[in-house]
Amino acid sequence: MKKLTLNLTSVIAIGSIALFVGCGSSPPPAAPTAPAQADAHPDDHVHSGHGAGPHDGTLADWGGGKYHVEFAVDHDKQEGTVYILADDEKTASPITSAEIQLIIKDPPMQVTLKAAPQEGDPEGSASRFVGKHESLGVVQEYAGTISGVVDDTPYSGDFKEESHGAHSH
Repeated sequence: MKKLTLNLTSVIAIGSIALFVGCGSSPPPAAPTAPAQADAHPDDHVHSGHGAGPHDGTLADWGGGKYHVEFAVDHDKQEGTVYILADDEKTASPITSAEIQLIIKDPPMQVTLKAAPQEGDPEGSASRFVGKHESLGVVQEYAGTISGVVDDTPYSGDFKEESHGAHSH
């Protein structure tokens, strides 16, 4: 009988150790990481906090900071202008596109902006694009998307005008 008790005790001890060591809860699966956004900066800053661009407009990102676009509006002329800027958000960066698109959310409108080269832009390229729409005569804070194609690569960036200093809509 003693031999049976020893064997039973041994079996219970071994079973308890196996449960303790081998049956712990497994760690939860790792949370999936969100894919990087095409227009996000590596340091995740938002352009609405940048203030005005070099033409007193609102900045948006194209290509994760490869380009920046600046939206400015002249309400009296009912005209929108987008400047293509380098990654420093100040220097003109001419592209060979003939036009880019401006989509405003409210009031809803789509405006094709045509190339309007600035002084110093190389022949066949432009760093400024201009278009007219009667709704741009409305004095307000605009929000929308600027899209275009540079060297066969499509770019798109969202913007939202905010009051900055003496300049407000």
